[in-house]
Amino acid sequence: MTKNSNKSNLFSSATGIIIAGAVVGLISTLLVKMGNPGNMGFCIACFLRDIAGTTKLHTAAVVQYFRPEIIGLVIGSMVMAVTSKEFSPKGGSAPFTRFVVAAFVMIGALVFLGCPLRMVLRIGGGDLNAVIALLGFAAGILVGIFFLNKGFTLKRTYTVNKAEGFAFPVVITGLFVLSLIVPALFAVSEKGPGSMQAPILIALAAGLIVGVLAQKTRLCMVAGIRDLVLFKDWKLLLGFIAIIVAALVGNLVLGQFKLGFSGQPIAHSVHLWSFLGMLVVGFGSVLLGGCPLRQLIMAGEGNADSAVTVVGYIVGAAFAHNFGLAGAAASADAIGGPSVYGKGAVIIGIIVLLIVAAVNSKKAKN
Repeated sequence: MTKNSNKSNLFSSATGIIIAGAVVGLISTLLVKMGNPGNMGFCIACFLRDIAGTTKLHTAAVVQYFRPEIIGLVIGSMVMAVTSKEFSPKGGSAPFTRFVVAAFVMIGALVFLGCPLRMVLRIGGGDLNAVIALLGFAAGILVGIFFLNKGFTLKRTYTVNKAEGFAFPVVITGLFVLSLIVPALFAVSEKGPGSMQAPILIALAAGLIVGVLAQKTRLCMVAGIRDLVLFKDWKLLLGFIAIIVAALVGNLVLGQFKLGFSGQPIAHSVHLWSFLGMLVVGFGSVLLGGCPLRQLIMAGEGNADSAVTVVGYIVGAAFAHNFGLAGAAASADAIGGPSVYGKGAVIIGIIVLLIVAAVNSKKAKN
């Protein structure tokens, strides 16, 4: 057995996945200590929303910042994929459908105020509201599995040229560099979550490390629950359990742990809509073939369909904030939660996902 195959076996083993999850959890707690918002060392939905804001796709002044962690995730994934000969440019699997589904996944995440990764980080920080969201997320995955068993598919992908595979990493990295060279072109929050930032180099390094680990271990919360239900395979789910445990330990050591429903950072306790918002995230992510973290990593690996999905997340975030769909964090003066428009968007999202799932399952059966 070669040295490289030994490394591959480590990354794909349960032990390797647990180690990767623990590293992600600890890095996340350190990023909070160094300036990121509470229980938000990493949040793919929140960070892409901030990027939508800094590029002026939405005008919510409190969530505008070009998060270096996202660039680190993409570059880390791309470099690791190229060096391990796993860079695989492909695309063409129902791109517009993926775009629409991704937009609704983002809206559902912002109604809850977090992606699946932030959900487990919030649990590790003592936020019990995220436990309700986890139940909704799991319910959405079960609905998605029902349609998988009915033959759901968005059809095959096709090999594309390398330029197409590198396009997304190059474009988003180029925009990030431009934001550093000509900051006047971009909007940056002076208050609110967007103004809470770990130092750029530390955030970038953290993203690189997590990008490498996520690429090698295939970390994906959706796949973890899906594989457990379909194949009785715990391996991928162990990674996210490790994130929770490591985040719990890190938060206790750093004095960032707070158990309860109220007073949690950038959160609300409107549980029905947290449940339904994350149901949309779980359901939509099954249809897309991976959670937001996994989609970002696959975009770095050259998957053009995942790149379209990430762009769908960004546009969904812009739409959510421009039209008042995102949930509001609780404060001393308000309970927070989604507006009536946000609630309506979640219901519409569930209907749209059911239609997409049913139509594509019927085609597969035929």
